[in-house]
Amino acid sequence: MSYTITALTDDYYEGTSCLVNKFNIQNEEQLAKLEAGITLAKTAELERNPTSNSFDFEHYKQIHKYLFEDLYEWAGKIRTVDISKKGTSFTQAENIETIANACFKRLKDNNYFKNLDFDDFIDNIVDFYCSTNMLHPFREGNGRTQRIFIAQLIRFNGYDINFSEIDTDELMVATIHSANGITDYLKEIFKNHVKH
Repeated sequence: MSYTITALTDDYYEGTSCLVNKFNIQNEEQLAKLEAGITLAKTAELERNPTSNSFDFEHYKQIHKYLFEDLYEWAGKIRTVDISKKGTSFTQAENIETIANACFKRLKDNNYFKNLDFDDFIDNIVDFYCSTNMLHPFREGNGRTQRIFIAQLIRFNGYDINFSEIDTDELMVATIHSANGITDYLKEIFKNHVKH
């Protein structure tokens, strides 16, 4: 589903809801299929060979760049328009850098959630997931980038998760609830899918 933007931009082909891309595809369905194929292959590669283990905002942007650089000129770059989706308004574009720096500094200051008991670890992962979801720093591809980063962070701490085993509709509903301050459903999903 496309994002709602707050102003007219030149990142769509005229008369379409299709983002300007390196393949000049102007059909949203065709672009979605190509995007899914490319990002699926690149996600598998990132599973084997992470781009970084610094767990800072640059690491986060590197994941996005790697996933989408074959498709979009702006891969890995912070969005310049305000966006919303399914009633959730994400961080204003002008505030992304400042909020991201605070979010990732907090992660570092908390030693990347190392050596926490399982329940505390889940609480911190869910809190970080909610923060990065509200950040939504890119024009497209935020969820995929977020899931890869979170999975790498979970594995860095000696646990494992396979997001493909999580029902995408359930995760979406839980994410929407968390954007409104209700995190119980999201915590339950992570508790059930993060493996010791």
